[in-house]
Amino acid sequence: MSKSGFGQIYRRLSSKLLDLVVTPHVLGEVPTETPALDSQDSGAEPLKKVVCYVLQNYSKSNALVVDGETRRLKLAPALDPLIIGEQKEKAAVLFLQHQDETNLLNPPPHAFPPRLLRLIELLDKHPDYDIELVPVTVLWGRSPDKEDSWFKLLFTDTWATPSTVKQLMNIGLHGRQSFLEFHEPKSLRELVNYAKVTHPNLSPATYIVNQLNDYLDRQREVVLGPDVSDRRNVMQSVIKSEDVKDGIRKESIRSKISMVEAERRAIGYVNEIASDYSHSTVRFAEQALTRLWTQLYDGVEVHNFNTVRELAKDYEIIYTPCHRSHIDYLLLSYVIYNRGMMVPYIAAGDNLNMPFVGQILRGGGAFFIRRTFRGNALYTTVFKEYLFSILNRNTPLEYFIEGGRSRTGRLLPPKTGMLAMTVHSHLRGRAKPIAFVPTYFGYERLMEGATYVGEMNGKPKEAESVFGILKTLRKIERIFGKVHVNFGEPVFLDDMLKQHGADQIKIENNDDPVPQEVSDAVNSSAKVILENINRAAVINPVSLLSLILLATTKHTLDEEICIKQLDTYRDLLTALPYDHRMQVTPLSGKEIIAYGLKLKLIKRVKHVLGDIIAIEDNQAVLLTYFRNNILHAYVLPSLIASMVEHNGKISQSDLINVIGTLYPFLKAELFLKWSDEELEEQICKYVEGLVNAHLITIDEQGNLCSPAPNTEEHNQLQVLAAPVMQSIERYYMTLALITQRGSGNISTKQVEDLSHLLGQRLSVLYEFNSPEFFDKALFQSFIKVLTQQNYINTNEDGAIVFDDNFKNVAQYANLVLDDVTLQMLQHITSFTDEELKHALDAVAEQQAKKRLKRKKK
Repeated sequence: MSKSGFGQIYRRLSSKLLDLVVTPHVLGEVPTETPALDSQDSGAEPLKKVVCYVLQNYSKSNALVVDGETRRLKLAPALDPLIIGEQKEKAAVLFLQHQDETNLLNPPPHAFPPRLLRLIELLDKHPDYDIELVPVTVLWGRSPDKEDSWFKLLFTDTWATPSTVKQLMNIGLHGRQSFLEFHEPKSLRELVNYAKVTHPNLSPATYIVNQLNDYLDRQREVVLGPDVSDRRNVMQSVIKSEDVKDGIRKESIRSKISMVEAERRAIGYVNEIASDYSHSTVRFAEQALTRLWTQLYDGVEVHNFNTVRELAKDYEIIYTPCHRSHIDYLLLSYVIYNRGMMVPYIAAGDNLNMPFVGQILRGGGAFFIRRTFRGNALYTTVFKEYLFSILNRNTPLEYFIEGGRSRTGRLLPPKTGMLAMTVHSHLRGRAKPIAFVPTYFGYERLMEGATYVGEMNGKPKEAESVFGILKTLRKIERIFGKVHVNFGEPVFLDDMLKQHGADQIKIENNDDPVPQEVSDAVNSSAKVILENINRAAVINPVSLLSLILLATTKHTLDEEICIKQLDTYRDLLTALPYDHRMQVTPLSGKEIIAYGLKLKLIKRVKHVLGDIIAIEDNQAVLLTYFRNNILHAYVLPSLIASMVEHNGKISQSDLINVIGTLYPFLKAELFLKWSDEELEEQICKYVEGLVNAHLITIDEQGNLCSPAPNTEEHNQLQVLAAPVMQSIERYYMTLALITQRGSGNISTKQVEDLSHLLGQRLSVLYEFNSPEFFDKALFQSFIKVLTQQNYINTNEDGAIVFDDNFKNVAQYANLVLDDVTLQMLQHITSFTDEELKHALDAVAEQQAKKRLKRKKK
């Protein structure tokens, strides 16, 4: 038998044996066959292409695994001969760390892979060929090495070429947890030409080996992360840092305690904060969560993850998701790990640092942060140094930009503390450029739903406890529909710093003050992150049903009309997507209703003249949550619809002027993406979309006209007009309150408190307690924008002052709100001095009780 024939039998036998113990998981995009490459000379024949797979470390078993997967995926087989013209290589595999089997004890210091040298020579001889080098990452297990762990060094994947014994151990221990990733092909001809031009003093082989080694190192780190330092080592490095030692000295002087006692405090703080990442905990969690998601959800759908995979090669990734539920922590880590990347370290509130639960969260990468650092300089110093150590190691990070969980379904105003400390650490030492990854969670039911409803109705927030978590786990038999995770457009920190002239600023020490330019960049980054979360929203069946049924008076709709309305809403966003990253349900109106019935969120009321779809009893308040998740995507068409429907006929110029006045308030409230300059074009697009949907018409003079009353189109327009109305009513209520009291007679805080109080009263007009009227942050945002737009100012006594320009804003309400609503709002905002004092005293008393309760806790 020939030598090549024996080699083929040996390969097949080895592959069969490996198949018994090895099940590689392919990560990322699977490469597809590409057409012949275009020649660099125009009009010349295209280059003939052959494929060669590049592995970093010499390993026959790795080559066999790659060969098996290329055959399974119907790619060019790795261990088939590589043929160029009449020349032939034994296999289409290239090892960067070549092993010279004739000289194992004293390998040459700069040995190049002989196959690479031969391939470069072949290209010189055959100008009509090119070789596609496909880098491949092969991993046995996914545990990053610990700096002091001999066990990990022996039995898990490392950065060094494995010995034969270790490779056998890898196959035996991690055969079912092996991972393979094919990367973007690279043209060998282009690499050689580039090396000759840019590095004339290096041989092309040197340049190519260095480039591919660096590339595969970065790819490896994306999956494994950097080596994990033992928790004790991290704590010691933090305590021994110059900034923390200086903080200990200052704490000793400030608190009049010994240096030993001050150091003990610092050690206590870092012990309270630090993560204790454990790959075994992550693996256990993945298996447990896979079962949990299967029981709990109909599926976890992930969108735009490839963006993250590409970014992770060159950037420090910081995930900045919205915060809907406690499930968010688990879900994001699960999705990231399940798709072959290292889970991030998570900044978790210290309220979750409970017995048993806290230790599991630490093992999964959580580190704990206090709600406030105020008055504790040493804790601040220790935490900043710990954060700096994480970023300096290029460890992926995660924190919630809103701070806490949203109880209303809207994005909360950003809490910039963690963001500011991240930027501060980055300016101290730039290990890698930072990319923030806004992430949207779209649920169809919430575990905490009942709790949120209670809190929106005035009950105090429940403190986290083990008992509370056990109560939540009792719900896992229920059906919670699907959950969507959508990764948004990244925000690049260096770009934001450059925009504000802060890109050249260097911060030397932990406690150096933050320059104003950096603060401006932090605030802008926070705003853009929230806008990009909203751009990645998922329009799911539950949110669409909520938006439509809550817009009706009794939360009911004829089934046929409901189906048409659902189709219209879906088609509007399909034709005019809010953003290319937004996902819209593919279900038809009829299928959406069936889905809502399955989740028991709506009910069908049988009737001889046609069935009626209604919100299930006691579900209306909860459904406002899901409506608010997507309100931003429909607010502009809703505002257009409301103005056309209310006026019957309106010119486009009046429409654009009124929306232009209202837009800054809606933008701040809903974190809308369009700039003032883009607004008019967007309004015109939505007008065209509504005309195409036959919801409005344009007359000969170019005016926008409402359909005839009592027609199906008019009813649809009314439903579309409703979502924006509560925002407009809140705005007008606050405007009327300020106007009624007069310039210089009421303070900003008094207006916020009274607006909140009046909002609660206004909610009585609705069939349920709509959470928008209880959310003080919305009133604060409105007053802030009034100030920014120079409609109001405050005098030296802190009172609001305004001129006639402010009164003109309120007059626009006539084009949006009907007379009955305007009169009602004017009535409830009219106070005598005595009534005003009584109301403010009641608010002060209520706030005092809340402060007392917090102190007792």
